[in-house]
Amino acid sequence: MSNISHEAVISALKNVNDPDLNRDLVSLDMIKDIRINDKDIFVIVELTTPACPLKDKIQQDCIDAIKKHIPSTNKISIEMTARVRSNLDERKNSILPGVKNTIAVASGKGGVGKSTVAVNISLALAKLGAKVGLIDADIYGPSIPLMLGLNEKPQIFQDARTAKMLPLENYGIKVISIGFLIEDDAPVIWRGPMASGAIKQFMSDVHWDELDYLVFDLPPGTGDIQLTLVQTIPLSGAIVVTTPQDVSLIDVRKAIRMFQRVNVPILGIVENMSYFIAPDTGKKYDIFGSGGGEKLANELSIPLLGAIPINSKIRVGGDNGKPIVFDSPESEESKKIIDISKNLAAQISINNLEAKTSKIEISLGD
Repeated sequence: MSNISHEAVISALKNVNDPDLNRDLVSLDMIKDIRINDKDIFVIVELTTPACPLKDKIQQDCIDAIKKHIPSTNKISIEMTARVRSNLDERKNSILPGVKNTIAVASGKGGVGKSTVAVNISLALAKLGAKVGLIDADIYGPSIPLMLGLNEKPQIFQDARTAKMLPLENYGIKVISIGFLIEDDAPVIWRGPMASGAIKQFMSDVHWDELDYLVFDLPPGTGDIQLTLVQTIPLSGAIVVTTPQDVSLIDVRKAIRMFQRVNVPILGIVENMSYFIAPDTGKKYDIFGSGGGEKLANELSIPLLGAIPINSKIRVGGDNGKPIVFDSPESEESKKIIDISKNLAAQISINNLEAKTSKIEISLGD
């Protein structure tokens, strides 16, 4: 019979912190199982997202802590699992009951690659193990169907009470777009209220089922659709896409201020078209300037989630319905997008924990 106790293992693991959440795994309720067989220890750790950027570090920290505090241990096995925590606002649950987190992808101006970023981040999160949906909220210029190689019509799902559209699926994500409902060359000539109504229907009249993350690809700027979204559901947060040059940064500031005024957390900035690496020489060129995204992030105290270089493969992949995260997974661009997605998921986990802590403190105060 083992002389290693369950309490001893818990005590050792209290010394391991989640670096993003800045609390120990035990108090975060991440230790889901401990099995002891003589001198062998097996532990299941449940992270707050499968896209955790520090998963390997946390796993090694657990091994090191057990070795240090229980030196008689023989074999240590740490199994890493994940369960995405949900945004706690009840208004979201009434509209999107199975969706845990909602993310807006915005830009201050057009032409910065916002939709490309939204698509590839969604695919990256799914590739890392999350359940992901994507709403093409750019009603007047829907590009998501082309980028994902989808041209079908949504089916209707009928349950006991109501009929809902089933989102289309490709590359492991669920998608809805106005582009699925109109002819390819038909312009969307709608006034603001009609476009806003379509966005509401994409939330309430689509059978999304269970999702860890629902991503909204917003139109550029700060118009009706953006305001409808933030007034309809409490967003987990927004990410803002920019390019390095000053003219883009001016408009990005406006988009950030808009979200801040309506109390939507800014999860971070993504700098797209950040630089170009010549394929023949490997030399780096800052075509649109450099450091703009980082400067803005520091100025506004917002995380810089990452920077994506220019590569014609990104454009070609978007035109052919083969996003670069799946078509060229080993490319530098794909690795950068994966890192951005991990940083995004970590930021959502941090915000959700802080909101939960604040809610508990308010409750205790009452």
